[in-house]
Amino acid sequence: MIEHDKAAIIEALNLYAFALDARQWDLFDLVFTQDVRAEFGPAGTGWRDLTAFKQGFAEFHDTLDSHQHTMLGQLVTVDGDTAHAFSYGNWLLVRHAADGGPTWTGTGWYDDVLIRTEQGWRISHRVCKLQSWSGNPRVPEPIGTQNPDMQMNVLHDFAADGRIAFLDAVKARGGFGATT
Repeated sequence: MIEHDKAAIIEALNLYAFALDARQWDLFDLVFTQDVRAEFGPAGTGWRDLTAFKQGFAEFHDTLDSHQHTMLGQLVTVDGDTAHAFSYGNWLLVRHAADGGPTWTGTGWYDDVLIRTEQGWRISHRVCKLQSWSGNPRVPEPIGTQNPDMQMNVLHDFAADGRIAFLDAVKARGGFGATT
């Protein structure tokens, strides 16, 4: 059962990137809870409900000509109806009208808390942090409450400060092999 849960969670994590790049915002309903807490460092803002999150992401991504998000290295731990996931992300943003070149690439990480719902696993809390970037910083332009934050967020610093929910969950369970 846990392996089935992990596969379903990884599929939801990957569906996020597909939904985002296809600009199919309704697919976010299959990834996030309605009351999702989404903290996006690269966007310089956060959201407290799915409707506002989808609207904010649509506003920002509509300013771009293209974008590609890749999710990789997913780690998942399941404890009953709660799960924690950690993954890395690569982001390519393209805006041809940007002064200084049309592309910006970033790498970072996602720290997620998921809950089992009647419809399947959904992310209830997501923290996304930028690790590094290159290219034209004018490509991800500010819009609305979003003011892209280009600060580097080093994973080991967050781990040392106890600010990685996934790491805390793994330690609390005594590792991946432990079951509750």
